[in-house]
Amino acid sequence: MDLTSITIRELSDKLSKKEISSVDATKAFLKRIEETDKKIHAFLTVTPEEALKQAAAADKRISNGENLTPLTGVPISVKDIFSTKGIRTTCASKILENFIPPYDATVVRKLKDAGAVILGKNNMDEFAMGSSTENSAYFKTLNPWAADRVPGGSSGGSAASVAASECVASVGTDTGGSIRQPAACCGVVGLKPTYGRISRFGMIAFASSLDQAGPFTKDVTDSAIMLQTMAGFDPLDSTCIDAPVPDYTSVLKSGVKGLRIGIPKEYFIEGMDREIEEAVREALEVLKRQGAELVPVTLPHTEYAVAVYYLVATAEASSNLARYDGVKYGLRVNDTGSLLDMYKKTRDRGFGGEVKRRIMLGTYSLSAGYYDAYYKKASQVRTLIKNDFEEAFKSCDIIATPTSPTAAFKIGERIEDPLTMYLSDIFTISCNLAGIPGISIPSGFTKDNLPIGLQLLGKFLDEGTVLKAAYAYEQATDWNKKRPGI
Repeated sequence: MDLTSITIRELSDKLSKKEISSVDATKAFLKRIEETDKKIHAFLTVTPEEALKQAAAADKRISNGENLTPLTGVPISVKDIFSTKGIRTTCASKILENFIPPYDATVVRKLKDAGAVILGKNNMDEFAMGSSTENSAYFKTLNPWAADRVPGGSSGGSAASVAASECVASVGTDTGGSIRQPAACCGVVGLKPTYGRISRFGMIAFASSLDQAGPFTKDVTDSAIMLQTMAGFDPLDSTCIDAPVPDYTSVLKSGVKGLRIGIPKEYFIEGMDREIEEAVREALEVLKRQGAELVPVTLPHTEYAVAVYYLVATAEASSNLARYDGVKYGLRVNDTGSLLDMYKKTRDRGFGGEVKRRIMLGTYSLSAGYYDAYYKKASQVRTLIKNDFEEAFKSCDIIATPTSPTAAFKIGERIEDPLTMYLSDIFTISCNLAGIPGISIPSGFTKDNLPIGLQLLGKFLDEGTVLKAAYAYEQATDWNKKRPGI
């Protein structure tokens, strides 16, 4: 059996029965990375020595029957936005090229405590700013389904690593769609939980009121397993919600009979790729045949979502990225005449073009004379968008939409046109503004054999219903079983 094609649940079963060892599984994935990553470039850093040590420790745990979890001995990867103790963490930026954190992010610590084996750090758009993973300061990640296509972004490396079977699962972040959109582009499952469901401590900030960590997996069951491990209150993160974490895997098989699925007219728009719309409407029929009820809903402020997002996110980015000044950590340009000159040259050399663009946009919207007209107004409209969802959920249990208006686009196609690039996330952004959970699951392929994603959005802290509906659809189809031929 090819170990690299395995799911968390399948591998965990084999490990617990001692049919294979975590060390053998880890070696298989490290070999897979060595063979395939030169073609797709999903990893910024691979940590074979550290991974094999963790695998040996997991095998010891399994042998002794101590503290076993479904992730014990399972090889995964993490986006290079999470602090990893003793391991380089760059956020795909030159300004953090040689940064080695002295601590683990809470998400990383929880995964390690569960016995997961971390193979390395995934490539991404610099500081998570992008929709294509073309903005990495180091190299572009390619889509495993087609080498001339993007894998989506900003968590493109994480999505591509799962699609290419370089790890069993991965962890990304989602600020405006950065888990769900690459999951759709790469044909994997990507879950963005409720804002505050997972700790952001040790996760390098882009837009603090929007950022949320979440898993990439090969199926919905694995997504539930990953969320179970990662979720929960953390006193180190003041925005983390102190709420019980349900057993997500226990609700998966309860079916969708009687479930009301809201269909927002604002998400089926002119200009959307016809193949995408047809695939999503067919997916809705699949759920309807299982007993779900399709209910029309309206989200009237959707048209303002992109504008609101790019005001709120860039303003918060401007504030968060002010810390990279060449003084405390990261890059420092020393060939300068004054402190101000050092600041300027460090930031000029350390940040890429898209990051500079967003810092300038955010600084402008926060500046005297413009704050009320831009940032404050955007925050008010954000509340209206959140209210839209609350009103819609009075008549439905979840909302279904396409994940992205198109399949994976060609590399270089949108890099010179920021506005067109920003519109890649038109269907995912509102979810972050409202703070609700969302998932993207494979729901078909285009005639060019590119994956299509179905997005399901849920009520605040109701990841269970989202996962249940996603599982029901997955069981009725076989899209999630298809793998690229790389």
